[in-house]
Parts: sequence; structure tokens; C-alpha cells
Amino acid sequence: MNQPIIETATVRLDADLGGTKQEVIRALARTLVDAGRADDHDTLVRDLLAREDKAATGMKGGIAIPHCKSEAVTSPSLAFARLDPPVDFGAKDGPADLVLMIGAPAGGGKEHLKLLATLARNLVRAEFVDSLRAAATAEDAVAAIEKVLAAQEQKASSSSSSAPAPTASGGGAATTTDGGGDAPLRLVAVTACPTGIAHTYMAADSLAQAAQARGVDLQVETQGSAGATALDPGVIEAADAVVFATDVGVRDRGRFAGKPVVEYGVKKAIDAPDRVLDEALAAARDPRARRVSADSGDGSGTAASGASGADEHWARGLQRAVMTGVSYMIPFVAAGGLLLALGFLFAGYDVAFVWQELSTSFTLTDLPGEVWYLDGEIVSAGTAGAEALTHAGLRLYIGAVLFAIGQAAMGFMIAVLSGYIAYGLADRPGIAPGFVGGALSATLGAGFIGALVTGILAGYLVRWMTTWKTPRWLSGLMPVVLIPLIGSLAIGLLMFLLLGRPLASLTSAMESWLGGMTGSSVILLGVILGLMMCFDLGGPVNKAAYTFATAGLVADNPATLRIMAAVMAAGMVPPLAMGLATVVRKRLFSPAEQENGRAAFLLGASFITEGAIPFAAADPLRVIPSMMAGGAVTGALIMAFSVESYAPHGGLFVVFAISPVWGYLVAILAGTLVACAAVVTAKSARRTPAVAPAAAAEPVAA
Repeated sequence: MNQPIIETATVRLDADLGGTKQEVIRALARTLVDAGRADDHDTLVRDLLAREDKAATGMKGGIAIPHCKSEAVTSPSLAFARLDPPVDFGAKDGPADLVLMIGAPAGGGKEHLKLLATLARNLVRAEFVDSLRAAATAEDAVAAIEKVLAAQEQKASSSSSSAPAPTASGGGAATTTDGGGDAPLRLVAVTACPTGIAHTYMAADSLAQAAQARGVDLQVETQGSAGATALDPGVIEAADAVVFATDVGVRDRGRFAGKPVVEYGVKKAIDAPDRVLDEALAAARDPRARRVSADSGDGSGTAASGASGADEHWARGLQRAVMTGVSYMIPFVAAGGLLLALGFLFAGYDVAFVWQELSTSFTLTDLPGEVWYLDGEIVSAGTAGAEALTHAGLRLYIGAVLFAIGQAAMGFMIAVLSGYIAYGLADRPGIAPGFVGGALSATLGAGFIGALVTGILAGYLVRWMTTWKTPRWLSGLMPVVLIPLIGSLAIGLLMFLLLGRPLASLTSAMESWLGGMTGSSVILLGVILGLMMCFDLGGPVNKAAYTFATAGLVADNPATLRIMAAVMAAGMVPPLAMGLATVVRKRLFSPAEQENGRAAFLLGASFITEGAIPFAAADPLRVIPSMMAGGAVTGALIMAFSVESYAPHGGLFVVFAISPVWGYLVAILAGTLVACAAVVTAKSARRTPAVAPAAAAEPVAA
């Protein structure tokens, strides 16, 4: 290494760096900037807090390891603080007094990342942690850290493996057997976290240490930034069970198909490795244990929350399942909605009333040898089919076809929402009952509300069914035959005999209520939708408002068209406002934020609210309220101007499907100006001159 990973300038012993983890992170980030290891304090803080938002970095034993990859970091770096008083970093057993903040360059080499991984691994070793608590000076702390890093460098230089996987074997200890057989049970594990710097390796070593202490044969594959050596296929084949301790998808998950599996987040493997091993050993002995499905693919996605063994709260699991359904529904909505909008562009809004008859009655093959001449909306052709179209025109026919394709795509929306909510709760076996429930919701008129209910019911029903104890000969039929059959039948009977009519009545009543809203009540609805769209900038609240609008979108219902317009216009405001703010008050933003601001204009114009997330992550207390103010203004004006949108997506690129266009544009402009003015005012009011070094630990304007 050209530069040591830590120096005394980045160490703070028995220091009071503030009462919150955000203040501690800002103070330690400042030490890296002052030491010349990072060149942009605001960007580094933003990236650290963005990682913190994904999952708390507090570990048991009073340790916290905030970390990130960042363009602001110029060389792999560590800042260490022994806090007095300790600060809460989200660990269940209390606040942290030892904070090791890791910063890695965005394009850092793997050798540097391996050293950072080594540091993280040693945090699960009591002797290393004790040496940090006992350090009398900054030099002592640096020496303790460099000692473990030097040991890793020496080990790496004598090893031919680029990234050896942790292993644990009982050696002379008593091995764990299957209770009566001679062969010991063998486990394999995969650990992975979003950043791949710290938790990935801490989880691996925590499991390996616990397995070694108990005499369990365990081999671990770490899928981290420092590289990974895949488990040998023979080792996987011989394994009796697999542990996935991940916060992201498992790469090449299909390698483990058919193996009994338990799944947790990485923090569970760090904090309670014995419990994880107990469940894995129990799964290895249980012929009815959940197994890795044969169609796991490359594991690029996360596991269905409900199907894993993760000990998350039921409400969070339910929320994640609903968001899974929404995420799978949105592509159908976007594709179908834009095709509907193109149908309107070609044929006018009357196509909504004649599309089915026109699109299914004629084709271009009805006119063999003829030439179609388009003159406005009139087609000159000589066959009987063309005569039927003469009064409508070719444009109406093409518009009707586009509208029909869009309707087909939109027709999947309710079924997909229900099906993938069930999938989020119960994995692949839940899909069929969920889709059946969603299809029946559409048939019976229960709509969006019915899809939510049937998806949740199907998910929990199937999850319960997967716990049934069945004979081994029947186990293979359960996920592919019996669960889909019984689950679909149960959900279908519930909808037809019990839930369908009440849910349809509730949906009809809600539509009537929306249609009857006038004056101040409809403006209030616009304000609420605008606030929701800007509250979490693409998160669950934003998605709830968007799903509410798209699921109720009906071409001949003005109330639903106005709701769609309010949601889309308000969702465009945050990125447009932040882009404008980086132009009018450039000095309030870091160079990275100014670059993001240029991209935010296009994202906002395309109705991608997430374009404002980098700004909100760096300065949520000033950005989010400002964006909500702008969104509320836009939503209110959309309703006041009675703007209607036939398209559920597209932003400024679907103005042909919006009426009146002037009202749409004025509402967006007004909301953008209000949000921009609010965020500039908020940032200016808190901006402090960069004079005294003592103020370095204070929050800096993003």
C-alpha cells in the first residue's frame, strides 16, 4: 500500500462527537477530509448516511462500523473514535462506544478492499476489540489496527488464493451428526451485504467462529467487494443445508437448488450465529424443510421476505410484500398506459368508446392490393372493409389497435399486483393463488382493494400450507400441484361466496365519493396526494399514492383522470426543483450535487421522482419538507384547474394525453418554484461560514 489505511489524525479517543450517529459520522468524515484522504465532505457524508439508511451499522458489543464507497474518497481510509458518551447506531443491545468508519474509493482496487474486509472481520474477535478499548493514545490505536492488517498482508502474500472462504471444522472437537448416523452434518453459507465491505466479512467470520467452537463443518462464501472464491461444487453437493446471510440477492443461487435453506440478514449472523447454526442443523435433519428452489436463477433479486427465516416484524414483512407487488405491477401500468396515450394521440379521446369494435373488426389484410391514402382522418380505399373505415379514418383504426394493446397490458395490473404480493409473502408457491385472486377481483369489480386483500390472504395461506407435515412421497407434489390447487380454490371460494361483493361495493363507493368531490374537498385531495408523492421520493408512501391513482384509472371517469394528473405532476416536482436550485444558488451545493442537478432536470421531466433522492439523503430535514410544500401546491392546482391525464406515466413527454395542457404546465411550474424557493431559503438560513476549525463537526450545508 502506498498510504497506510489509518493515521493518528483520523483517531479520536474518549471524544464527544455529538449525540446522534449523524453528528458522529459528520465529525469523522471531517477528519478524513482534513487528513487529505477525501476531497468533498458533503459527498462523503451523503454516501455514508445513504448506506446507514439501508441498514443500521451498529453491532452488538458497543461497536459501530459506518462505511461506504464514495467518489469523494481518494484512498482507502479508516477513522476511529472511542466515544464518551456512547451514541446509538441502531444495535439492539445499546449504544456504541467504538466507531470505526470505513471509506473506500468508488473505484478502489481489490487489494485495498481486502484489507478493509480484514479489519471488519477482526471486529468479531474479542482480543482486537479489547485492544481498541485499552488504547491509551492515538498511536496505540493505530498500532493495534495496523497489526491485524499486517497479519493479513503477510497471509495474502503466502497464499495462492485471491479470496479464501472462511472455513470451520471441528477438528478434534465432537462433530454434530444427524442424530443416529455416522456422517457428520455439513453446512455451507453465503454472506453478502449491499456495500460488500464490512458486514459481509463480519458475518462470515462470526459464523465460522461459532461453527468451530461447536465442531460443525462449515464453509462460507463471501460475496463482497474484495472478490469471492465460489464454493467448490463438490462441497455444495455434499452439504446437508445452506445458510444465506445476506441483505442482497445471492449470486448464482441456483447452485444450491434442492438444499434445505435458512435465510437471514447479515446482522443476524453477526449477532446470533449460534441461533442461525441451530436452525440450519434443524433444517438439515427435517425432510420437510424449505429448500432452495430449482428456478432460483442468478439470484439477482432479494429473497421473498416471508419465505425466509429472517426475524423481521410481521408489519415490515407485509410492507415489503406489498411493495414487491407494486414493483411488478408498474411495468404493466407504464407500458399499457403509454399505449393508451398513443391511442388517444392517433384517434382522439373518443377511441375509448369504440376501440373494441374497430380493433377486432378489420385488419390491413382486408385490403389486398389496395393502397391506403391518409387525408386527415379519411381513408380512400375500395373494399368493404375500407368503406366501414371511411367515416372514421385510418388514424382511428391505428389508434384503436394501440388502445387495444394498452388495454390488454393494463388488464394484467390487478392480477399482477395480487399475485406478486402473494409471492412476496410465500415465494413461488404463492403466485398461482395470488393471480387467481387478482383475476377474480377484476372480474367481480373489487379492483385495487380486492387485489390487496386477495394477495395478502393468498400469501399467508400458502405460507401456512408450506408448514404442513406431509409424507416424503407427497412433498414433491406440494409446491407444483397441491398448494396451487388448494390455494386457488380457497381464495376463489372466499371471493365468490364471502368477500367479492363487499369489496366491490367498497370500491364502487370510493369511486362514487371521488366522482362527487367538488370545490375545496377535491383541492384538499390534491394537496394530500402531492404531499404523499414528495414525502419519501419513490418510497412506500410515494408508491401507495401512485398505485391508488393507476389502479383506479378509468378513461371515462374524470375524477380518476384528475387524480392521475395530480400524482404525476406532483411526482415531477422534487427533481425539477432540486435541479433548478443547483442552478440559481450553485454555492449551496457540492460539485457532486451540482452534477446530479443537471441529471435531475431530465429525470423530473420524465416523472422519475427518485431523481431527488441524492439531495434528500444528504440533507433530509431541509429537502423533504421543501419538496412536500411544492408537491402540495402542484396537487392543489391540478385539481383546481380540473386537469385530466389519460397516461399514467411519461411526465412532460405525454402532454398529448393531458387536458388542459396549460393547467398541467402551470401547476408543475408553480410547484417547482415553491419547492426551489423553500429549499434555497432553508439551506441559506442554516449555512455557516467555514472559518473556525472547531466547527468542523457541525452539520455542513449539503
